[in-house]
Amino acid sequence: MSESQDPLSYPPIDPVNFDLIIVGTGLSESVVAAAASAAGKTILHLDPNSFYGSHFASLSFLDFTSYLTSPNPLPTAVTTTDSEDVVLDLLHQPICSDVEISCYDEYSFLCENSRKFNIDLGGPRALFSADRTIDLLLKSGAAQYLEFKGIDESFVYEPNGGLANVPDSRGAIFRDKKLSLKEKNQLMRFFKLVQQHLDDNQEEKISEEDMEIPFVNFLEKMKLPPKIKSILLYAIALVDYDQDSNEVYKDLLKTKVGIDCLAQYSSSVGRFPNAPGALLYPIYGEGELPQAFCRRAAVKGCIYVLRMPVVSLLMDKATGLYKGVRLASGQDLYSQQLILDPSFTIPSPLSLSPRDFPCERLQMLSQRDIKGMVARGICITRSSIKPDVSNCSVVYPPRSLYPEQMTSIKSLQIGSNLAVCPEGTFILYFSTLCNNADEGKNLLKAAMIALLTLPVSGNTESISSVQSDSEDTKPIVLWSALYIQKLIVSNFELISSTSTPDGNLNYNDLLDAAEELFRQMYPNEEFFPKATPPEDPTDEDDNGLTLDS
Repeated sequence: MSESQDPLSYPPIDPVNFDLIIVGTGLSESVVAAAASAAGKTILHLDPNSFYGSHFASLSFLDFTSYLTSPNPLPTAVTTTDSEDVVLDLLHQPICSDVEISCYDEYSFLCENSRKFNIDLGGPRALFSADRTIDLLLKSGAAQYLEFKGIDESFVYEPNGGLANVPDSRGAIFRDKKLSLKEKNQLMRFFKLVQQHLDDNQEEKISEEDMEIPFVNFLEKMKLPPKIKSILLYAIALVDYDQDSNEVYKDLLKTKVGIDCLAQYSSSVGRFPNAPGALLYPIYGEGELPQAFCRRAAVKGCIYVLRMPVVSLLMDKATGLYKGVRLASGQDLYSQQLILDPSFTIPSPLSLSPRDFPCERLQMLSQRDIKGMVARGICITRSSIKPDVSNCSVVYPPRSLYPEQMTSIKSLQIGSNLAVCPEGTFILYFSTLCNNADEGKNLLKAAMIALLTLPVSGNTESISSVQSDSEDTKPIVLWSALYIQKLIVSNFELISSTSTPDGNLNYNDLLDAAEELFRQMYPNEEFFPKATPPEDPTDEDDNGLTLDS
């Protein structure tokens, strides 16, 4: 189907009855589609977009800007009459708002090379080598459609404006020139204590009482200095909110969770030969992850149709129960259950007469559980924030930029060797949780200014000449985007919805929610039976995961 094809000319879909219809090919939807297909369910997977991934997609430069700036209203349904059904038109509410795009230089270059960019909508994202996402990719068989590369370095931003390495091994601790000998010994003793606690053969354990107290209090009890605490809390455990503040009591991490985070980080370091650090990133961008699960689902019989908007729900007039969907083409399709992309919602019951439909059920369907918002930012530069490092992560702990900063900021720089941008360019992603758009944007702008140069006039020549004699030349931003995304959590019913991309660096919480949704829908089915090995295991390591050297 061509991208401009009239929905009315779409060929009809056959069959018309399914166990499950899924609208949207985001990561959570794609995981459920693959799991349900593996369990033998008949699945129809639709997406109104011309690409896979929905809010987790990786798009070209021009497609990315168009996605953020152009509204995507649903087409008008072709009206039919059915005395047994109530037809409810779906509402599409974009999850991104307050978009701010700035182009400082080389716009023609960016446009000419648009297709060489794969820009993540939900970044920054990376995978720990030993986290549950890797385990799920291997278990489901989706790993055979992916190729990864290790993130070279992980840094934590220091209040004095420098980048400190996040130590990932005994050798790294002693090589770190920014740690004093005393700090190195303190960190080594702490890691030894954690290793003993995790070793079943060791008798020395952290007490149950200490495991239940806030992790920050446990670190203080261990007499660790502020610098080491900051690395452990925000760069390894990846805590979002300030743990030392008397004013902020959100997300106080318990010691037992903090120890699990340290264990995951430690297990991730060096798990794969070609990725010595803790983090991995998929070649061609995060949009490859939902596509891998879609491919796995298609192998098991799931039917895929892109550029196919769903415009209405079909509800039983007598019972108020879901029956099916109506496409933009006018075709009606039926299923036992439905999963909707989080940008879709149901009209308010106030717009319908109580005689037409049971309003209490519609009230439940029309509600979305919005838990907050996350600010996201993207910059394209011509040079790296760290010489000779292409791919790296950076965490800005709370109050590292200014005293009022109560949340950490996560950043990820990806270079051209991961096939996401033209040679000689870099993409930097930023994100932070926030209470409102102004707060979020101010946080991200401060993070950008700390490591980058944002031209004021749009002419970068004068900046280049001024900074050419400096050892610490900041990369000059060619283009940037800021936007706010709502955090919508999934819910389960006969009509279910999935979660939007969250504010985490990894995918664990999102995939846990997807698994929970599957188990609620199909409590008697196994979530991904053990997959058979791929037919051609060439270029795969012993763990079944393909990594680029």
